[in-house]
Amino acid sequence: MANKYDKYVIKKPVAIGGYGPEFIYTGEKEYGSNFTIMFLRITEPTLMEEHAHYHDFDMYLYFMSFDPDNMGELGAEIEIGLGAEREIHRITTPTSVYIPAGIVHCPLEFKRVTKPVLFVHCTLASKYVKDPEKVLKDI
Repeated sequence: MANKYDKYVIKKPVAIGGYGPEFIYTGEKEYGSNFTIMFLRITEPTLMEEHAHYHDFDMYLYFMSFDPDNMGELGAEIEIGLGAEREIHRITTPTSVYIPAGIVHCPLEFKRVTKPVLFVHCTLASKYVKDPEKVLKDI
C-alpha cells in the first residue's frame, strides 16, 4: 500500500562508478527539482578533472574524512584550480568549496590519499552537465 509521502523517501542501492562505490541523486530523476548530489568514495590518487570549465549553475564541493573515528583528519592532499587564472588551492583538512555559476574551476586532482575521502558534489541543477563549449583546454 502506497503512503501519501512515499515519493519523498528515496531508497537507492549503492552503485559502482568510475571511482568506486557511489550514490547519485538527481533533481531530474529523483526529486523533480533543481538539486543534484553525488557521494563518491575516493581511495587512491586520481586526476578527476584535467581541464578548467564553468557551469550555468552553482556548485558546492565537500572533501570529508571517511574515517568515523577521526573525522577531523582528511588523510589526503587535493588541489583545485579556481578562477580564470586557475589559482591552485591545496586541501589537506575537511573543506567545502563554493563555486558560483560562471566561475571557472579545475583542474581537480587527488594528489595523495592515505585513507578514504568522501567527496560530495552538489549542484543547484536538475542534473550535472559539463557543456563542451565551456571547457577551457588552453592551459
